[in-house]
Amino acid sequence: MLKKLSILMTICLLSYAVCSFAENVDEVIDKNMEARGGLDKINALTSMKLTGQMIMPQGDKAPIVVYQKRPHFVRLELKYKGLTRVDAFDGQTPWMINPFKGSSVPQEMHADDAKDIMEQSDFGGPLVNYKEKGNKVELLGKEDLAGGPVYKLKVTLRSGDIRYFFLDAENYLDFKITRVVKREGTETKIDTLLSDYEEINGLMVPLSVYVKTGEQILNQITWENVEFDVPMDDSMFKMPTEVPQTSRSN
Repeated sequence: MLKKLSILMTICLLSYAVCSFAENVDEVIDKNMEARGGLDKINALTSMKLTGQMIMPQGDKAPIVVYQKRPHFVRLELKYKGLTRVDAFDGQTPWMINPFKGSSVPQEMHADDAKDIMEQSDFGGPLVNYKEKGNKVELLGKEDLAGGPVYKLKVTLRSGDIRYFFLDAENYLDFKITRVVKREGTETKIDTLLSDYEEINGLMVPLSVYVKTGEQILNQITWENVEFDVPMDDSMFKMPTEVPQTSRSN
């Protein structure tokens, strides 16, 4: 009888733990919003411009600028060796100009690239107002990462794609985001590491961004200037009227 009671108690405790995680998901997210500067301030933003340097795999530096505007506008410009690559989304059409692939003609993005920039157009990220966006978030518990405790969140996007967010358990800021991407039938895990947070107009912004797969660093970005509520015309996000080509490569 004692053994049966112990097993039953264990099951009850496990059930309670699962329920506790579920109940604490919103508490953790609320603390993340508070740590970032507050949900009201995040929701009040109309646009954002980030200017910085990207360190390429070869070690060269390339100027990079990202423009983002509500509701779903994004434009990225990367200059390297006299050429400028543009990736953009106007809420309807994801498009690109990629002279590094030998084309200066605007063209609609390949489906994989389109999915990436459409996800990037989510102003504030998938944790902000996640229920209204149709995302699902689960708290998987705590674990040690890089010598410190983090909360691990599993985020299932409305599209069905899954992301893992690791929040610093002390300050509740985003520490790492993990996603699995599929290219040509092969799955690759990509980690984005965020650090060097600085308060800008009351909001915490990570000025250092590392993107890697395994131990291989894909790129590193250092933001040198971050501006909020910058006037931006919608036309800068729309694909130029030149005859588009279908993109068959990144």
